[in-house]
Amino acid sequence: MRRKRQKLQQKDAYDILLKNKEGVLALNDEYAYALPINYFYDQEQKALFFHGAKEGKKLDLIKKDPKASFCVIDKKDIVKEEYTTYFKSVIVYGKIEIIEDKEELKSAITKMAKRFFPEDDEDNRNYYIEKDFKQLMMFKLKIKEITGKCAIELLK
Repeated sequence: MRRKRQKLQQKDAYDILLKNKEGVLALNDEYAYALPINYFYDQEQKALFFHGAKEGKKLDLIKKDPKASFCVIDKKDIVKEEYTTYFKSVIVYGKIEIIEDKEELKSAITKMAKRFFPEDDEDNRNYYIEKDFKQLMMFKLKIKEITGKCAIELLK
């Protein structure tokens, strides 16, 4: 990171992952392939989880090369008077694993459902998980490195 003064503490970077639900996953292809995607962060495993279908470009690229980066923008306020942007963001680097184990897959999708629909009851959640379970894939991005950065004005 070029501007060291703008670097977030590790705890603050991980807090951004916990707080947010969307980011951009970047995979290796002939050109960089970046896609917006929902996720949840599991503190115990120090990993991001996201879902997808059992076919498609994302899956093909992950199988070809599991190295990826993931970006989350936590704050982005354009300050017209200062001609600048107040921002906080995080970039994660790591390798993606395709979750093959049925129990781990069920656990991961249940955690994701609870994260996105905390008010839902267990019966309804289980109904939708079971309904789509055969078509579902879950991916785990194990965090190897994380960097966070924010506008210098937010550090004051």
